[in-house]
Amino acid sequence: MQGGFVSSPIYSGVSGVVKKIDEVLLSNGSKCPAVIIESDGKGEIFEGITPPEVTDMASFISAVAQSGVVGLGGAGFPSHVKLNVKDVGQIEHVVINCAECEGYITSDTRTMLDKSDEIFEGIELLRRFFGDKRFVLGIESNKKECIDKLTPMAKEHSVEIKVLPSVYPMGGEKVLVYYTTGRVIPEGKLPLDVGAVVINCTTLTSINQYVKTGMPLVEKTVTVAGSAVNEEKNVIVPVGTSIKDLVEFCGGYKEEPQKILYGGPMMGISVCSDECPVLKNTNAILVFGKKETAAEQSGECINCGRCVSHCPMRLMPTMINSAFEKKDIDRLKKLKVTVCMECGCCSYVCPAKRPLVQTNKLAKAMLKQASAK
Repeated sequence: MQGGFVSSPIYSGVSGVVKKIDEVLLSNGSKCPAVIIESDGKGEIFEGITPPEVTDMASFISAVAQSGVVGLGGAGFPSHVKLNVKDVGQIEHVVINCAECEGYITSDTRTMLDKSDEIFEGIELLRRFFGDKRFVLGIESNKKECIDKLTPMAKEHSVEIKVLPSVYPMGGEKVLVYYTTGRVIPEGKLPLDVGAVVINCTTLTSINQYVKTGMPLVEKTVTVAGSAVNEEKNVIVPVGTSIKDLVEFCGGYKEEPQKILYGGPMMGISVCSDECPVLKNTNAILVFGKKETAAEQSGECINCGRCVSHCPMRLMPTMINSAFEKKDIDRLKKLKVTVCMECGCCSYVCPAKRPLVQTNKLAKAMLKQASAK
């Protein structure tokens, strides 16, 4: 079902019988309505699946909307909304995000190696409606195998390969746009405001698959890793599969899990139960044991400046922290806390182990609440 413009339909990844309409637990502990399907193990495809008729921009956007595809790099934003550009003349750069910068995660790497043809088919599909723009693949330098495979194909399709520094958080849109176009996205603006459209490589192949075959997004390649998992691997899994079943497929738990994450170790979201399902934008499930998750006591700021020097947005986390504690709304605005991309670099490098990124999130929420008044 689809419930509004900024929404995306959901399709079953299995064939079987609907057992009940129930609620499932989400990562934040809240519950969401869900259709519980008992798989028959056959994986039969619905006979009514046919490729959509795509002839112009309007039918293309409609097809993307019906595909159920969202940002598969982790963002989860409906792709049809991002690609629904009213004036394609304002687009100068189409950036294919292949910068899989968080530790452990290699699901996009599998796309680059296993679905390289489909990446370029997707680029040609975008060309039909966006026109002759600069198409560029942004790939980090540590993915040599991917670069070697995609470079000759890129030449054939007049696509530029931009080899990026292997530095976190290179996959963030604002960072990626800067390194691939040289343009800075201003506060409160989007890539489109500086003439760029950014789309994840796996997202692109999923859109291409729907336009070619009519098969919507029903499965994901998910990296399963971490010290508490017996067999670390990439797994093709139906959307909606429980984390518990996914880990069992990977040999089960090596030890009692202390923390389970959707996504990577820096920006991943902690999951409250392994009964939570794999979502459309789940690119990794990380499971850690006691050693990696032992809480460290935070201390007082020693004014070392590491958080400032490592912030990709050039913010001042220590000052934001002070303004937040004082509830100084005007100061938070001047410090541009809304620019924070919540990458976690500040917390990671802090020798005092202060929860700086968490404070930034709370400060943004405080500012939003004050602005609403």
